[in-house]
Amino acid sequence: MINNFKKYLEQTELFDNTKNLRVEEYKHQDILSLEGFEKASKEITSWDGFEQTPLVSLDDLAKQTGVSKLYYKNEHYRFSLKSFKALGGAYAVANLLINKLKEQGIEANSKDLLSGKYKDITSKITVSCATDGNHGKSVAWGASIFGCNCEIFIHSHVSVTREKEIAKYGAIMHRIEGNYDDSVHEASRVANEKGFFTVSDTSYEGYTEVPKDVMQGYTIMVDEALRQMGEKPTHVFLQGGVGGMAAAVVSFIHETYGENSPIFVMIEPTNADCLLQSARNGEPTVVHGDLDTVMAGLSCGEVSLLAWKILEHTTKAFFSIPDEPIAETMKYLASLPNPVVAGESAVAGLAGFMITQFDEEYRKILQLDENSKVLFLGTEGDTDEQIYTELVGKSSQEVLSKA
Repeated sequence: MINNFKKYLEQTELFDNTKNLRVEEYKHQDILSLEGFEKASKEITSWDGFEQTPLVSLDDLAKQTGVSKLYYKNEHYRFSLKSFKALGGAYAVANLLINKLKEQGIEANSKDLLSGKYKDITSKITVSCATDGNHGKSVAWGASIFGCNCEIFIHSHVSVTREKEIAKYGAIMHRIEGNYDDSVHEASRVANEKGFFTVSDTSYEGYTEVPKDVMQGYTIMVDEALRQMGEKPTHVFLQGGVGGMAAAVVSFIHETYGENSPIFVMIEPTNADCLLQSARNGEPTVVHGDLDTVMAGLSCGEVSLLAWKILEHTTKAFFSIPDEPIAETMKYLASLPNPVVAGESAVAGLAGFMITQFDEEYRKILQLDENSKVLFLGTEGDTDEQIYTELVGKSSQEVLSKA
């Protein structure tokens, strides 16, 4: 199977960021921290339905690629949302409501919100955001369980299935023309006009506090993965997007291991490689165009400023890949003896890793060898069931029925 990925090599681009790396202790506790993780963990693990998601060891693939271990964190089972995003948007909604109650002299927590204790107050609050799908779904879910209103802005490339998945949690939906970044700006404009509270997973000038909560929620996934591995990874392959998930992973691991942190590698779609371009230019860089990619959750042209502060001096390489290997990677995971249902954005890191195996220079830059222990964050399951079925050739139910 691995040989199928050689043909994609010519369509990739790797930016070696080694010269910009800084080997030092973690120093961005003002953005994300282990202390913040402890607070997030206390809240999120108290929610109904919280369970640790599985870590899968891809032993056969490790042998084929000449490394020691490959670990895949399977977020298909995260709450009912099938995505790690459930940890971020909903946590930020809860924190926002808790802070609004605090302004009225009320000390509350997630359990109080879940019980509806203060719904007479929270029901007058509206949260909103722009989304490619999974973040908006998390915000809408959070609003529904914590007792406030929600309006979500989606762009022209978001599938109807993803739109319906968000709307089922009671959110009012707005579809706009343009790409993801256009929807972010429109959501911000309307929020300012109507007095909504924006719960975005990307940060920009003048808007940083809520995205910190979103990213901090993601660190629950990282903590689980490291404990399940029982050993330190030598490499972590990360998906791009605006950089929020990647920054959460890097911050947690960097603060945990300091100067002994593993090698971080960023994978992005060719059409939406804003992190690679930012690394090349030495500053946050906007990528224009429609940003269209099958990796829907990574269809972003503008980096999160907070995330970039964490990533710019810690990520060893930035690697852009075409769409074509995504379906093959999803099919591979679905074909395992214990099948894994993985969405389009979830497999970007694994697809990128498999392509690198066919270029000795890439392997040398990334320091991949027989001792390497690589961690992948499989951030979503079949969050769009129709697209999953089209790409894999069978539904997730059919895939899992053979387990």
